[in-house]
Amino acid sequence: MADFHLWMTYAIILVTVIAYTSERFALEQVALSSLAAFLFLFAVFPYENETYGSLHPEELLTGFANPALATVLALLIVGQGLFATDAMDKPARMISRLGGRSSTRAIIITLLAAACLSAILNNTPVVVIFIPVLTVMAAHRGFAASKALMPLSFLTILGGMTTLIGSSTNLLVAGVAAKSGIGIGFFDITVPGMLLAAVGAVYVLGVMPRILRKASSETSYQQTVSGTQFIGELRLTAGHPFIGVESRAGLFPGLGELTPRLIVRRGMNFYPPFENVTLSEGDRLVVTATRRAFLNALSRGGASIVSNGAGEHFAGTGDPSQPLGPDYHLAEAVIAPASRHAGRTIRNAGIDTTHGIHMLGVQRKHRMGRTPMSEIRLEPGDTILIGGTDRAFEELREGHDLLVLEWSAEPVPQRRKTGIAIAIFAFIVITAALDLLPIVATSIIGAVAMIAMGCLTLPQAGRAFDRQIFVLVGASIAAATALERTGGAQLIADGAVALMDGQGPAVMLSGFFFVVAVLTNFLSNNATAVLFTPIAVGIAEAIGAPPMAFVAATIFAANASFATPIGYQTNLLVMGPGHYSFRDFIRAGAPLVAIMWLTFSLVGPWYYGL
Repeated sequence: MADFHLWMTYAIILVTVIAYTSERFALEQVALSSLAAFLFLFAVFPYENETYGSLHPEELLTGFANPALATVLALLIVGQGLFATDAMDKPARMISRLGGRSSTRAIIITLLAAACLSAILNNTPVVVIFIPVLTVMAAHRGFAASKALMPLSFLTILGGMTTLIGSSTNLLVAGVAAKSGIGIGFFDITVPGMLLAAVGAVYVLGVMPRILRKASSETSYQQTVSGTQFIGELRLTAGHPFIGVESRAGLFPGLGELTPRLIVRRGMNFYPPFENVTLSEGDRLVVTATRRAFLNALSRGGASIVSNGAGEHFAGTGDPSQPLGPDYHLAEAVIAPASRHAGRTIRNAGIDTTHGIHMLGVQRKHRMGRTPMSEIRLEPGDTILIGGTDRAFEELREGHDLLVLEWSAEPVPQRRKTGIAIAIFAFIVITAALDLLPIVATSIIGAVAMIAMGCLTLPQAGRAFDRQIFVLVGASIAAATALERTGGAQLIADGAVALMDGQGPAVMLSGFFFVVAVLTNFLSNNATAVLFTPIAVGIAEAIGAPPMAFVAATIFAANASFATPIGYQTNLLVMGPGHYSFRDFIRAGAPLVAIMWLTFSLVGPWYYGL
């Protein structure tokens, strides 16, 4: 019966991997089917083994409470908090300037900086730092974030292989090796590690961006923030941040991306170019701008940045002096053909009061004259820019006057909460980097603090919680548990050693690296390290080779977790923001595993004198 469980475990894992790579089924569907198969196997056919003990169905579910999984999901929520407050906007712009006008140069500088940091810091907090930076850079520079986020994970793994503290896997192997009397110093793996990292970096920076496809969701997102122009009107009430802005050379540089078309002051109209004009209280400013520009203006100026045509009502907070809350969103909506608002001027349409939202701008295919926004007559098919709370949008969806374009909905950044978000983020990174507190504890504390301090709402946090990662990791840990407890992993290890019996030290070192590198992509790298370190020492002693050669092979191979998203938690961290599939990791990561194997097959025997 023990052999039955072993071979059934192999079969389920094989079918699961094939289903993942085929992409014919949803990732969650495959993961849940795999989990159900293992639960059925060990519930219907109880497993007992004298060597490995028993395995009960409830033990297969412990993966859903795995600390690494909790850490990743909490950090995704923290990252959402950074986005919701635009906390990484300035750092991203500063780093982006280092690359000049070249997006490629900016990405390479950023990725290499992350790789260097990961040599002295654990690579997980390094990836946490750079994910929001690269995502914001992608928005500013107009490149696909998917081209940079997987390289970020891989380069930090490569950088972490160069010192003892670069990865938890390195420390774990060192701890197990120490029990056999083999001490590993801080820089003992640096020379071969740097050679492997250099070769890997050439592939990651030069080849991988051509392999990685651009996610369709990224394309749609970039289209939503591209150059579609809306015409809107701002009423400069008391305390408005634009009061006092002066024109220069006929323009208003102080308005940023907002382009003035008309200024209405005490019944008089002023048209561009604006010479020697200073904006004052009571002015009505008609502007054209993209949705992104309106979003940025709202995040800087709060509720008072916008006004409806009559200036009588604001539906966002009820008080123009109050800042917008984290649940305030901007979205685009279309005037339906049978809408009650069609044919009415914006002043008389009553969109604000009828729907509890705020109308910010309007856009249509043909040219609109330079008139106050309140006098524009709405037509079926017009696209309008609206703002409101989550509740207001829910009520709007129930009607048929305005058709909300769901893909365009975006929260207004809470820039007044930027300092709080950065402080929470710094707390997580510093405590993790200095190993003051477990990162699983600080990440969950940080996620709760982001919500409690108003950096993002509970629904926003819920949207950041990636169910694909949750189901994938839980099911994968169940498979890894079955593989270990049935003796499947040990059988592979023993079979590989037996297959290489009688070969020269260099061939055995190369074959040993290959086996560990393959398994680390399906087991956790820490489990692989614990399993193979004693085997490495045993092989070295049996053939009279330097034990450090095989221990180093275990370190580098266990870190070669590039071919699957479950191989290492930094892969899981970038999977959601980069919109990657399981197949993307195999397509881009499997060649890197092969490159690491071939490179070490040359470097290892040379460096360790085999």
